[in-house]
Amino acid sequence: MAIDEFLDPDFAREVAASYPAYAEARGRGREFSAVNEKKKVQITDAAAFPEPVKKLNGLLSAPSFIEDLEYITGIDNLLWDPQLEGGGMHLTGPRGRLDVHIDFNYVEARKLHRRLNILIYLNEGWKDEWGGAVELWDEEVRTCAHSFRPLLNRCVVFATSDISFHGVEPVTCPEGTQRISFAAYYYTREAPAEWDGTKHSTVFKARPEERIRGHVLMPFEKARRKLVPSAKRIVKKLIGRT
Repeated sequence: MAIDEFLDPDFAREVAASYPAYAEARGRGREFSAVNEKKKVQITDAAAFPEPVKKLNGLLSAPSFIEDLEYITGIDNLLWDPQLEGGGMHLTGPRGRLDVHIDFNYVEARKLHRRLNILIYLNEGWKDEWGGAVELWDEEVRTCAHSFRPLLNRCVVFATSDISFHGVEPVTCPEGTQRISFAAYYYTREAPAEWDGTKHSTVFKARPEERIRGHVLMPFEKARRKLVPSAKRIVKKLIGRT
């Protein structure tokens, strides 16, 4: 579901104007440079937010807003995540991308089931040729069911499940421009009715036309991620650390 003019227009512009440039944001948060997610900075520490973003964060976590979400979505007992795991301020630079994926479905440390995503876009004057649309795909990742440009004050809401595949069209904005958004995720302590007990991290899939990415780059990246922790454990043993 997409909602335009989600925030008061003046407040939306205030939030957008408070975002730092990409180079500055790198010092405040985490930059991604992997095959599936690159040229993107994520700031999850609310203490590092500019004041307008702190205000937005407070509005999205307000009990009255969460009650409205429960009524609209039919999901009871929604919980806000004060740690903003995976959420918060997102900034993507030129040649950035986020491949099609389903999100992690469970936070083991806090026993929480991820249930709902809210994405608020903050890009005034964004052009079609710059890409960056958020895409919602079918469960086989064969057909893109919906595509929404990341326009200022547009909000996209969808349930998180094992078939809620979504991604970002490759970003081709010019140098000095960036795609910005704010992401909020909601959880429940109760498992969704369709949950089969499987816990997983983010799962990426290639689009139908991305054959090299799907058959070569993604498998290589998956293998690399498994190899690095193993290599670290071996090094620790060699130097006598356990």
